[in-house]
Amino acid sequence: MYRPLHDGWTLRAAGDAPVGPAAIPARVPGSVHTDLLAAGLIDDPYRDDNETRLGWIGRTDWVYETTFDWQDDGHERADLVCAGLDTIAVVSVNGQEAGRTANMHRTYRFEVRDLLRAGANTLRVAFRAPYAYAEEQRELHGERPGPYDEPYPFIRKMACNFGWDWGPTLVTSGIWREIGLHSWSGTRLAEVRPLVRGDGVDVHIRVERTGDAPVTVTADVAGVRAETKLEQGESTAVVRLDVPDAERWWPRGHGGQPLYALTVRAGADRWQREIGFRTIELDPDAFRLIVNGRPVFVRGYNWIPDHCFPAMITPERLAERFGQATAGGANALRVWGGGLYESEDFYTLADRLGLLIWQDFPFACSAYPEEEPFRTEVEAEARDNVARLSCHPSLALWCGNNENIEGHQHWDWRAPLGGRSWGATFYYDLLPGIVAELDPTRPYWPGTPYSGAPDRDVRDPSTGTVHLWDVWNHEDYTRYAGHTPRFVAEFGFQGPPAYATLRAASSDEPPTPDSSHQKAADGQAKLLRGLGAHLPRPGTFDDWHYYTQLNQARAMAFGVERFRSLMPYCMGTIVWQLNDCWPVTSWAAVDGAGRRKPLWYALRRAFADRLITRQDGDVVLVNDTDEEWAGTLALALRDLSGRILAAGDEPVTVAPRATLRVGPPRQDQGPQAALLTAELGSLRALFTLAEDPALAYPLAAYTAAVEPEEGGLAVTVTATTILRELALFPDRLDPAASVDEQLVTLLPGESRTFHVTTERDLDPAALTAYPVLRCVNEPH
Repeated sequence: MYRPLHDGWTLRAAGDAPVGPAAIPARVPGSVHTDLLAAGLIDDPYRDDNETRLGWIGRTDWVYETTFDWQDDGHERADLVCAGLDTIAVVSVNGQEAGRTANMHRTYRFEVRDLLRAGANTLRVAFRAPYAYAEEQRELHGERPGPYDEPYPFIRKMACNFGWDWGPTLVTSGIWREIGLHSWSGTRLAEVRPLVRGDGVDVHIRVERTGDAPVTVTADVAGVRAETKLEQGESTAVVRLDVPDAERWWPRGHGGQPLYALTVRAGADRWQREIGFRTIELDPDAFRLIVNGRPVFVRGYNWIPDHCFPAMITPERLAERFGQATAGGANALRVWGGGLYESEDFYTLADRLGLLIWQDFPFACSAYPEEEPFRTEVEAEARDNVARLSCHPSLALWCGNNENIEGHQHWDWRAPLGGRSWGATFYYDLLPGIVAELDPTRPYWPGTPYSGAPDRDVRDPSTGTVHLWDVWNHEDYTRYAGHTPRFVAEFGFQGPPAYATLRAASSDEPPTPDSSHQKAADGQAKLLRGLGAHLPRPGTFDDWHYYTQLNQARAMAFGVERFRSLMPYCMGTIVWQLNDCWPVTSWAAVDGAGRRKPLWYALRRAFADRLITRQDGDVVLVNDTDEEWAGTLALALRDLSGRILAAGDEPVTVAPRATLRVGPPRQDQGPQAALLTAELGSLRALFTLAEDPALAYPLAAYTAAVEPEEGGLAVTVTATTILRELALFPDRLDPAASVDEQLVTLLPGESRTFHVTTERDLDPAALTAYPVLRCVNEPH
């Protein structure tokens, strides 16, 4: 019998703090920051520069306390189960210590029956300040190099709590996942690990018992049942279930996602989860994921924690974000190593939607100490989570770390390390050993970027994974055309959040580019430099906002299309990043308020199953479906009025999961040639033959009509002249409004209807004029 203990909690500072010693109501699961905010004791940490004034929270000890009634229910055991304590805590019941914790990433179970008493009981969780603990460990084990002057490698806690180049420094404490009392007798299913095959499952079971009587263990799935008996002194068993007729689980775009309920029983205890029958392999040199024997081109987004305070991430919020990922063309998400092992809701959604999950172990961008107490904690958290997540068919890959091997090779770590440990035995020995022991059905990769062996350069693009950050940091985005990688696990380009998101997070009036949070080094200058020759220099805030958002969208679409055109040599491209944890100028496609940036719309097109792209002057057709793509490819060179100067039709057939390169029309283009259009069936792509500022666009002219429709408004724009990168930003008029499409180029005479979702009666004149309706060649 499990009883949640989520009610009646209070929170108070232990010692001096700006809020004083008085207790306030606390929400569990939750965090100190959110409780202080709810009590009106701190300002919104996401607004203006409030983040910088809240550093004292991570340097303060905190005490959570509640009372609950308990009566002897006759069970032999009563365990306090703590699914997530953040982070360094002493747990006591009725004034007596029940246990200690030092790891945000693990579940703890403390036997407390002897500490309970009939009637009222007091449960207290006393958290030590994260900074105090981490700095103490740093002093003990010696400094480790990393990108930030923060001690996150010295505490097993979500690293990005301590700030990142897209996130605030908001160092949390709290009971961040469920806490409750589990009363039981006889036999408890302590661990169930379904190791799934394509045609069955081997269910590895570990039990805990209060006595030595034999116990029968059963497992059933898809109408197949098997059992075994654990005799006196035995605690583990494997139950094999063969299901030869099971339907296979496939990644999104390759087939369905049938799931089957697996039920395991031992005595009176019962465990049930959904599983999917599939196989996952990794071709390490080419770095190809192979599902059910079929190579899969990975179209993915990197995932960061979706909120700075993870207890605030609801199932509904996850469902919205996953919907944005799948609608944006994804078949995969990479859970980045500076974050978390995510919730059951996260992986269950991925199972049902067919999203492959690449799971980093939580190590990122720094050297980590391998000494105690860290080694014991790392092993415990890895065992806990590898076992916990083994049932999920979506989980495709375990990865040892993010960029730590690259750091050791390329970031001048060796001299400051002076021979001290940096995490190597975790990535090369401990973690692969745990995966091989507990979950050999899935591949393990030591880190990313990584080229397949410790003595290889991690930046070698001919094997393994690469991260491409030369573009954002130093190069124009056309540099992506010079890369020929096997698999790109990270690459990104910044853009500001939606207008409504930026305005809600800033008190500036009027807004400026600096009104948006910017955490990246030299980020504002890089945004302007990145415009290069592609777009005009912005003279106003409104132009800055539109041009930098547009440039982000173009840059990332350029990279995705390049890497997809290399299929099957390149077999994956994972964009940095899908989401944000707060309102900020960043690399995300969906901003911290959940609003889709223009980048999202561009990636939806670039990640479509079928793509027409232009590479090195040729047109490349990408067909990532199981069906042949055949028809007549119509190519046309045009001037800026849309008039055809040269054209050619070519019958084409693109095999399933393949690409085809086609040359452009070879006729004399003439000085007026400005555009190339390529059409195949219902799909059209339009390419400019020079950068926008170099083209003599006419001033945009159009007509617009606004009509009410169910759920909002239909905005139909008809072009009189070419309209380059037409975009509609209804959130400027209604922060809750959204639009179904962005960044559409119309030739003269063409129309496009945009569907605006809104509950307000928006002014049609404002909706169809600057700065709500934008295009590159607009007059204003």
